[in-house]
Parts: sequence; structure tokens; C-alpha cells
Amino acid sequence: MRHDLQGKVALVTGSGREGGLGFAIARTLAEDGARIMLHDIAAATHGARDTDVGSESELALAVDAIREAGGDAAGHVADLTREADASALVAATIARFGRIDILINNAGVGFKFGSLLDMPAEDWDLVLNVNLRGAFLMMKHAARAMIEQPREDGWGRGRIISIGSRAAKSGSAWAGAYAASKHGLVGLTRSLALELGSHGITVNMVCPNHVTTKLGGWQNDFMAKARNMNVDDYLADMRSRIPMGRVGNPEDTANACAFLASLQASYITGEALNVSGGEEYH
Repeated sequence: MRHDLQGKVALVTGSGREGGLGFAIARTLAEDGARIMLHDIAAATHGARDTDVGSESELALAVDAIREAGGDAAGHVADLTREADASALVAATIARFGRIDILINNAGVGFKFGSLLDMPAEDWDLVLNVNLRGAFLMMKHAARAMIEQPREDGWGRGRIISIGSRAAKSGSAWAGAYAASKHGLVGLTRSLALELGSHGITVNMVCPNHVTTKLGGWQNDFMAKARNMNVDDYLADMRSRIPMGRVGNPEDTANACAFLASLQASYITGEALNVSGGEEYH
């Protein structure tokens, strides 16, 4: 166990697929002792394809995987663009585990790429609604619940951690809506950190560079084609820009989340932590 999260309850959105970034975060927090509520939308709504979202059966398998490894986990389906769903997800976490200590805002849309000159307004709305509105709604309802909980000496009342991206710090051709949503999440994180500090709640982001999950594989294909490259050459070019010489993996981000959720990070708030092997440094 790297960080002692015994007795803590973590809600991880967008975590219902083994092999995904959200699942890696949930698994890592569980290994550190946290009880986990996993979430996914489990339906191809809002213009998504079946391959873009985890199914309800995949969510059940993700829950089982954490339980089989000795953790305590449950799952819940919700559309986080709807405030009633976001509120119900927080309520379900408290009903199942008695409290909520850690919110990981991981759910997001990263499959609506293309030139802004040709992007349908509906695609723009989808990305901003899930990546920014959904994060806001989860922050709102989780923070309200955390404020009502007793304050623990040293640790405080809660941790809110949102998953950003290198695109939260720098522009990204063919991913303008995604970059805009993640830049907005930086401002939301910093603003909420100022509001919640007096309550003993820290609010931070983790900003990874490219991570080749299932979604990341689709992004590789898209970006390689957009640059008239094959995927191997595209990835080689990417690695050449990263001082550590490799793209990120889910565990890199998961470990950063576990640290920010820990007692050791109780004096860190309002930060957007790069986890990019040196590719992004501001």
C-alpha cells in the first residue's frame, strides 16, 4: 500500500471499463484501501457509438474485478449531463458506503475530433456538456455532501480531483472542443479550490499526456491520418517530444490521483499537476 486510504470512500466517474483510465484509478485507490463507487453512462447516447462507452455488463465486470482483488466496490449508471443523475450518483455512493471522501472526475468525451471549421455545433455541445458541465455538477453535489461530514484532523473533509489533459495547458489541432473543455476545467478547479479551502476540501487536477487506452488507440488512428502519417510513425514522433521517451500509461495518472487523495497532499489545492514525462511543463 503506497498511500493509506483505509476507511475512505472514492467515487470515480467514467470507470466502468477494465483497461480504461478511470478503472486504473479506481483499482489503484482500492489497492490503497479505499471503498469504490464505479460509474459509467452504459448507453450510447448523445451521438456516441457503442464502442465509445462502456456497457452495463462491462461496469459489472469492473466492479467484480475490484472485489475479486479484495476491494469493496459497487457500480452505478448515470448521465452526468443531467443534474438529477449527478445528484443521484452522489446519493447512491453515500447510501452504499455511508459517506463520500474522494471524487475523481474522469468521465469525458474524447472521441469528437475534427476541424473546428467543420464541427457540428451538436458535437461541440456534447464535449463541453460532458467534460465541463458534468464535472461541475459532480463537484457541486459531492462538495455539498463533503461539507456536511465531520472534519478529520490533518486530512480535512474531502478531495476533489479532476482528470484534465495536456490539452488543458496547450492547444491541440483537431481537438479544439476537447482543449476548450479541459482549459475550462482548470479555471473551475482553481475557483472551487478558493471556495472550499476553508471547509478542508482540496480541489486539484491531474493533466496526463497521451495515454493509449482503447480510446487512446482510436485517437492515435485519427491523429495519424490527420497528419498523413501511419500510427507507428505518429507514435514515434510523439515519443521524440517526451523527455522520458514514452507515452503515458494509466498507472501514471492513477498514482498521481492516489497521492493527491492522501494525507500527504493535504496542503495542495488549486493545482493542475502535469503527468506527462516532461512533455508539458507549465
